[in-house]
Amino acid sequence: MEITTKLRDALAKHIRVKYGVQLHIVLERPPKIELGEAASPVCFELAKRLKKAPRQIAQEIQNGLPAVPGITRLEVAGAGYLNAYFDRGVFWEAAWDEAARAIPQGLKPGEVVPTDVGPKGPTTKREAAAPAKTGKDRQKWLSHKIIVEHTSINPNKAAHIGHVRNAVLGDTMARTLRQAGRNVQVQNYIDNTGVQVADVVIGFLHMEKRTPVTVKTLAMEPRFDYYCWDLYAKATQFLAEDKEQATKLRGETLRAIEEGRGEEAEVGQVVADAVVSCHLQTMARLGIFYELLARESEILHSHFWDLAFAKLKDLGVIQFVRYGKMAGCWIMPWKEENSGINTAGTESAEGTETTEDENTQDKIIVRSNGTVTYVGKDIAYQLWKFGLLGKDFHYAKWPNTPEGEEVWATTSGANDPKAPPFGAAAKTVYNVIDARQAYLQDVVAQGLRGLGHAEAAENSIHLSYEIVALTPRCAAEMGYELTPEEAKKPYVEVSGRKGFGVKADDLIDQLEAAAHAEVQQRHADMSVEEQKRTAHAIAVGALRFFLLKFTRNAIIAFDFADALSFEGETGPYCQYAVVRIRGIRRKGAEAGTTRVAMAPETAQKLLAGGEGNGLWEVLLAAGSLDYAVDATIGAREPAFVAKYAFQLAQAFNNFYHKHHILSEADEQKHAFLLGLTELVETQLVRALHLMGIDAPEKM
Repeated sequence: MEITTKLRDALAKHIRVKYGVQLHIVLERPPKIELGEAASPVCFELAKRLKKAPRQIAQEIQNGLPAVPGITRLEVAGAGYLNAYFDRGVFWEAAWDEAARAIPQGLKPGEVVPTDVGPKGPTTKREAAAPAKTGKDRQKWLSHKIIVEHTSINPNKAAHIGHVRNAVLGDTMARTLRQAGRNVQVQNYIDNTGVQVADVVIGFLHMEKRTPVTVKTLAMEPRFDYYCWDLYAKATQFLAEDKEQATKLRGETLRAIEEGRGEEAEVGQVVADAVVSCHLQTMARLGIFYELLARESEILHSHFWDLAFAKLKDLGVIQFVRYGKMAGCWIMPWKEENSGINTAGTESAEGTETTEDENTQDKIIVRSNGTVTYVGKDIAYQLWKFGLLGKDFHYAKWPNTPEGEEVWATTSGANDPKAPPFGAAAKTVYNVIDARQAYLQDVVAQGLRGLGHAEAAENSIHLSYEIVALTPRCAAEMGYELTPEEAKKPYVEVSGRKGFGVKADDLIDQLEAAAHAEVQQRHADMSVEEQKRTAHAIAVGALRFFLLKFTRNAIIAFDFADALSFEGETGPYCQYAVVRIRGIRRKGAEAGTTRVAMAPETAQKLLAGGEGNGLWEVLLAAGSLDYAVDATIGAREPAFVAKYAFQLAQAFNNFYHKHHILSEADEQKHAFLLGLTELVETQLVRALHLMGIDAPEKM
């Protein structure tokens, strides 16, 4: 909102001039309307630097801050908060101006809008979110690239519900950053040379005795990823029966895949590429798309790892183990407090031997058989993201994409000169990876620090999240047999290795079927195609909202009935608020009602007094999307967007039941109520788009 932007700018400038301190100004919503519309805790941060009481600083700022357009007064609250009170009429006008300028959200990467933006001609839709698009400002925007890496499913089996949480979190974070005008690039890391792919290859070659030709034929069948799901579980059991043989077989298969030789590498590529294409189709059903598929194989074949390996050895970041359980491995020495190097049982790159017992916390980067662990390749990948490797990939378009989509991938083949500049160094990187990988992410960051890239390590952000489980009721509905003990638990955990879990496509299918049955019952007059589109929108809205409304550190127990409910904190509840507003507009149009412009002075009068305070609460909620965006980016918590959408839908529904919008006799109040209704729709649709949710015309 423009008023809050002006307030932030005014406070930042005043503090810079008066105290010589440069600060980012945070604004919050006070808990009560009596305390104003915006509150800043900036004086508490200043107090640490100036060695003065926060309240004293707040009083100095209150007395010295020049007038800010749209702010009627500034007051000191509590121990040192600065509370701002808005001019309600000006806020009304500003809210409508912002809504009119709103860039449509939920846009797919790479699509072009017919708008020229200076010497480079048309820009992409993702660039359209940038507030400035010409001259130095645009160059600054382009140079401050943010990479959001999400989904990153092992390409060895079908995607499951936990992967969907990853993708939904990453997609919403990327959308929110773009809403804030950031230059965002979405990447999906494809671990096509890892242990999971090797296990499926072993399943095909050693268990099913298939040839590369028969695997290629099978890979062209629908839902090949489902076949691999079952085979992976069987291979896991097969390899568990003889651990010594499993270690040998895995090692040989991994090495062949990494080196790109033999039937193992051929089958590995077929499996990974086919499964990735399945994953793209699955995520497209949820409105999730990518700009780049960064394949792990190219980190090896393009010698990214070789460069990183040499740097890590030269600077002593990793060391060679001479004896013990890790003999023959290259490890990154590690301590719990991460304050130094433990060289127990290792020799450095220069060959200096130590004599202490080995530290089991030390992380293996290269196995004794010469294959590279995931974390080693991830260090090389992170170096490339930040432009610290001095080398770039070759790129080619991915051949099997959802209809109408363009996706690029790294390749060992010739470089396509039309490829976007993926290799430009990022300033910030968000790595959406589950909380169980926190240690490995710490190792990657430590690797960057050890190479002298402390700033990159700081800006390599692990956007972690907890697991998605099922309620016992949901597990039973999906056909799983539960023991009496499991049936009593609050949630049932899933396991891909055991083949127990909810495949993403099955989940979407079942949600769509349940939504379709409800739509058919409510709207039998709808065309078949419209019923399907509506059911799909409801299913996607239910799933995405359910996965977003919980904070990232919460374990989610998914349940069909809870997610699809039209009541409570759900996606369909928020969608239905939009549907209700559109119904009001349709009825108004049939009656010849149109919204007319309203002067700020008139709005100010209608927003005064007891009834006006209620209307003001709705207007303030509608005009506070920027708070949700700021909170999401600041706390790296997409749940704030879901909370905003639900609270706005709830505020509108309360408003709807209190006011007769279309039958209001007072002409000015009628125009105001109609305008407020349309403003809520605009803002709620924008919030839903940030979550990748569409609102159908009817529900």
